[in-house]
Amino acid sequence: MLLNWTVMILYNYFSAMFVGPGYVPLGWTPEKSQDCIYLQYCKVCQSYKAPRSHHCRKCNRCVMKMDHHCPWINNCCGYQNHASFTLFLLLAPLGCIHASFIFVMTMYTQLYNRISFGWSSVKIDMSAAKRDPRPIIPFGLSAFAASLFALGLALGTTIAVGMLFIIQMKVILTNKTSIESWIEEKAKDRIQYYQTGETFIFPYDTGSKWKNFKQVFTWSGVPEGDGLDWPVRDGCHQYSLTIEQLKQKADKRIRSVRYRATEDYSGVCCPVTKGVKTFFTTPCTEEPRIALSKGDLILATRGLKHWMYGEKILDSAADGAIRERGWFPRKCVEKYQYDSETDQPVDGEKKNR
Repeated sequence: MLLNWTVMILYNYFSAMFVGPGYVPLGWTPEKSQDCIYLQYCKVCQSYKAPRSHHCRKCNRCVMKMDHHCPWINNCCGYQNHASFTLFLLLAPLGCIHASFIFVMTMYTQLYNRISFGWSSVKIDMSAAKRDPRPIIPFGLSAFAASLFALGLALGTTIAVGMLFIIQMKVILTNKTSIESWIEEKAKDRIQYYQTGETFIFPYDTGSKWKNFKQVFTWSGVPEGDGLDWPVRDGCHQYSLTIEQLKQKADKRIRSVRYRATEDYSGVCCPVTKGVKTFFTTPCTEEPRIALSKGDLILATRGLKHWMYGEKILDSAADGAIRERGWFPRKCVEKYQYDSETDQPVDGEKKNR
């Protein structure tokens, strides 16, 4: 039975790894050219981003129904491998629970044969070794330590991977991905902030958990649809989510603040020369850092106490400027005062940090 767990775990693991999430074809455009206004354009893939797709910086491609990039499978979790990845998250804890049971019973039986517990004292029963036949695999101190260590690993894997499985099942039963759940939360914040009176309805939730489940898990192992067109609920259309993304992107531009670099920054994860607090409060994320040179312009969109995240403007002449995104120390920049009409710095005005 333990071998069966191992085979099924490895099968789904390698399926998620090598089958991949499925990518939007390079140069893809919607069938109706007028629908392009509802979609974002990816300069890297030279194509429009299909509904539910997102560009992955690690894979360097637009991924269909992207959930996240998983370093453990060195690939994205998306449209084609979502089922395999979720089954791996289910089978791994089950196999570890079985292994934990074996470790516990092994240590119990071996210790029980060597120790007898009295009412008032504990004594070592040395006669047990003479009565019982020699075990096939000797169980000494080193074997006990190895079993205890393996038990800790099995229990740790059960808890960690089991929590990931619960998270994945929650988004699957609502027919969402982790990214789409985040987009939905930002939609609610945007509507509440601007008091627009809108009501955002997630378009891909069918209202039935069973129907949502069947869109990912099928008997053939191939998910429903083609990864580009998706069934939507009543009152929504195919581009309801992409329109909301465009609104959030426009709101992001409005809320962004322009900064100018006052110090050079090499782009290292934990800079030693930028202060002790900056060193120890580096963001715990796989998002990149961007190198800065004195005088660079950055559009900051969010930040922490000692770090900021934004886009470095390499060519500020047009909206289609090429930008690099990432984290940088707040200590290296200051607010950049400029005239919104001429895009020129305001002379004589004190810069606020």
